[in-house]
Amino acid sequence: MDKLAIVGGRRLAGEITVSGAKNAALPILCASLLTADPVDLDNVPNLQDVRTTLKLLGQMGVRTEYADGRVHLDASNVDNLVAPYELVKTMRASILVLGPLVARFGEAKVSLPGGCAIGARPVDQHIKGLQAMGAEINIEHGFIEARAKRLKGARIITDMITVTGTENLLMAAVLADGETVIENAAREPEVGDLAALLVQMGAKIEGIGTDRLVIQGVERLSGAHHKVIPDRIEAGTFLCAVAAAGGDVVLRRVRPQILDAVIDKLREAGVSIEEGDDWMRVHMEARPRAVNVRTSEYPAFPTDMQAQFMALNAIADGTSQVVETIFENRFMHVQELNRLGANVTIDGNTALVNGVGKLSGAKVMATDLRASASLVIAGLVAEGETLIDRIYHLDRGYDRMEAKLTAVGADVRRIKGSAA
Repeated sequence: MDKLAIVGGRRLAGEITVSGAKNAALPILCASLLTADPVDLDNVPNLQDVRTTLKLLGQMGVRTEYADGRVHLDASNVDNLVAPYELVKTMRASILVLGPLVARFGEAKVSLPGGCAIGARPVDQHIKGLQAMGAEINIEHGFIEARAKRLKGARIITDMITVTGTENLLMAAVLADGETVIENAAREPEVGDLAALLVQMGAKIEGIGTDRLVIQGVERLSGAHHKVIPDRIEAGTFLCAVAAAGGDVVLRRVRPQILDAVIDKLREAGVSIEEGDDWMRVHMEARPRAVNVRTSEYPAFPTDMQAQFMALNAIADGTSQVVETIFENRFMHVQELNRLGANVTIDGNTALVNGVGKLSGAKVMATDLRASASLVIAGLVAEGETLIDRIYHLDRGYDRMEAKLTAVGADVRRIKGSAA
């Protein structure tokens, strides 16, 4: 397994270009199953999860070509409607093939998902919505098996806000017979990006960006050419890195308007941030101030930035509370941050962070994707060397993070290991 070695104490300065959004790219790749026409995508990040999705689609008979952020997809000869456990277990976003397969081909067999061990995240809302649209669903031997001659429009009210659930049901609804209304829909920009592609393909969707989506089903969809939105979580992670380590960095290819909650908290911490249409400049010279954080669904503070802010709070002046309301098991990075000298205690879904004057480098282990990012941020400010193991988690969601950080002055190097 590869590791990252980080020597802390370096000020960051320069420019970073932010990659395309992982959480937009994955459902958009799956949307190619909805049409027999070619789908071409730009700004697709070079990530393990993207490669896993392309491999899954390839096994189904989709012709895929990927180079330099561009993907060409041709699903005109799909001949396998099964998503096997071997691929799905590594990435729970694989569940996103369920809706498109049932909508276009009338059946699907998808393994129950795996992915980061940060909480249960059940798929019952996906199943409930498809059943409301007339799908017959059985769960046997670890697989979801779904069948429907043609899905029917329905009014679906999800029990909770679910991003992948909204995306799956949206993709199913665009080819359903009649009108589908999804209430309590996720409002994340990544859902909006998927909807924008579907509209370009000929779908009829109203309410994009709101919690009520109204879809008029169509007989077929055509191909499209679409550019994936920038990754707001990658951008937020680099903002936190500069806030913690100090420096002056410009981020390129970003959308500041979808980062409002993160920017507000960073400014509260004393960080200077300038914004343009597609750039941001972050400047920090002092020790950050402690800030309280409470995660919630978009447009509130994102759960995917909780770990990074905890790393920032760990070295901040003062005491802060970090409350996690989305996932019940998303504090696994706390133990590793404390190994570096942080002072964090947990009480239920709340972490109490007492800021310390310095962290000390040590060997730590990444436990999930965003936990990995928090350890990188902590390593950038820790005295001496920090060695982060299991960074395959990091590679699932960050495109060459060590190269981007090195380019702005960080001392980060990848240590190649044997295959896991």
